[in-house]
Amino acid sequence: MLQWLRQYRRAMLPGDISAGIVVAMMMIPQGMAYALVAGLPPVAGIYASIVPPVLYALFGTSSTQSVGPMAIVSLMTASSLAPLAAPGSALHGVLAAQLALLAGAVLLACGLLRIGFLANFFSRPVMSGFTIGSAIVIAWGQVRPLLGGLPPSLHAPSAALGLASLVLLLAARAWLAPLLRRLGLPAAAADIGAKLAPMAVVVGATGLVAALGPDHMGIAVTGAVPAGLPGLNLATSSAHWEQLLKPALLIGFMVFLISMSGAQALALKRPEKLVSNRELVGLGAANLGSALSGGFPVTGSISRSAVNFAAGANSQLASLITAGLLALALVAPTGWLALLPLPTLAATIIVAVLGMLDLSTLRTAWRYDRADAAALLATAGGVLAFGVEAGVVIGVALSIGALIWRASRPHIAVLGRIPGTEHFRNVDRFSTDTAPGLLMLRVDAGLFFGNVEAVNERIEEELADRPGTHHLVLVLSAVNAIDTTALFGLVELNASLRGRGVQLHLAEVKGPVMDRLKQSELLAALNGEVFLSAATAWQRLAA
Repeated sequence: MLQWLRQYRRAMLPGDISAGIVVAMMMIPQGMAYALVAGLPPVAGIYASIVPPVLYALFGTSSTQSVGPMAIVSLMTASSLAPLAAPGSALHGVLAAQLALLAGAVLLACGLLRIGFLANFFSRPVMSGFTIGSAIVIAWGQVRPLLGGLPPSLHAPSAALGLASLVLLLAARAWLAPLLRRLGLPAAAADIGAKLAPMAVVVGATGLVAALGPDHMGIAVTGAVPAGLPGLNLATSSAHWEQLLKPALLIGFMVFLISMSGAQALALKRPEKLVSNRELVGLGAANLGSALSGGFPVTGSISRSAVNFAAGANSQLASLITAGLLALALVAPTGWLALLPLPTLAATIIVAVLGMLDLSTLRTAWRYDRADAAALLATAGGVLAFGVEAGVVIGVALSIGALIWRASRPHIAVLGRIPGTEHFRNVDRFSTDTAPGLLMLRVDAGLFFGNVEAVNERIEEELADRPGTHHLVLVLSAVNAIDTTALFGLVELNASLRGRGVQLHLAEVKGPVMDRLKQSELLAALNGEVFLSAATAWQRLAA
């Protein structure tokens, strides 16, 4: 915080004020709706939107990150706590805060120990599959409150209000921004206006419910919202620490990934340097603050952060202003919040998560790498069939499995010389010259215990196809490392070739690899030579 405060200028204040007001207007319906997704009272969403952004502003490095409740993390919270406590119960609230406490501790520890790189094990296709599966689960879970029940026993007034809210929100999402631009508003202001449509729909629906009278025609509402700021929450369940640890680890990593993906996209626009380990500390502190103020796990919201940026946020002061306005909303009379209709809140959740159904990553992965596409589909299917945690584990396991499979079968090219040059290329891709009795192979991966057997098998296949070979040259220009198992494999290959009258040569060995080989017995036992380049080997051996 001291860093951005030292650089603060008065000219930045108007943008921070406007952004703080706009995001606060978004946060009220969003926070309450995402609290319902997490199985908590709606006011918990506002609690989770006050202290966390203040603590993130102290330690985080993004000037536009909006930290608070988010749909995916709310779903993960609900699914983690479902086996332990009934949604809406007092124990559920205690465990939600306890989960935020553990997730915050995990994030804080990762930041202090500088191990944020572990989050790289979640590939982009896995993240996309997780997002798609989670969006479908969240949307389906809101069908009952949207309609006041499930067909055929739905509640007609609730269904009418919910579907009307859904249509209005979808229409606003598709057409409001272009309409506002045609009416003369600047593009940025029109986009912000469209983003505030959920607040307008919620306020209108609340007014309608209030006008219906005391029974609201049976339409379910949020109920009484406690006035006043959240108190210090120290309640925990000593019997559940161990059961919450695994989901806390998963939620912690997902919080970091979601936050960083949005913050990095916005940082490129101004230019801004993000420090991943400080981000971990900031997000960890935010979740600790949420736990101590009666909230639940929070993260940086991609959509709110984008609105924060578009509304003119210049620093973390915008988030402080948002938190202050939300605190004032709780200090002021909260009677109107009690009349928020649940069908309308369900509609806002459905429209919000429908925006997460981005299939562009799937299309790209399907064309580029079917293994990544399979990991995406498996993750989404796992989330739908087995739950959030199982879906992520399936996706990560498939991604790592695909990585191991590729590494265990490295590309190996038979090289020939392009006529009239000293360039050597794959004989299957270029028109090249080869020399009788000389076989040149380029291994396009590091050699390690997982692939040395496959490399040796390929070498034997190529030698079998060329029975007159007297010189085998391994071009190691793409080999960055050779581990001990691979070293023994090369030693054994060298001995086998010696017995068959074939000389083994090495070419274009990288400096760090050569430094390691000099400490082994391979170079002394090599029955061939080590050449500086493939061209030198060709000149020496092709004659």
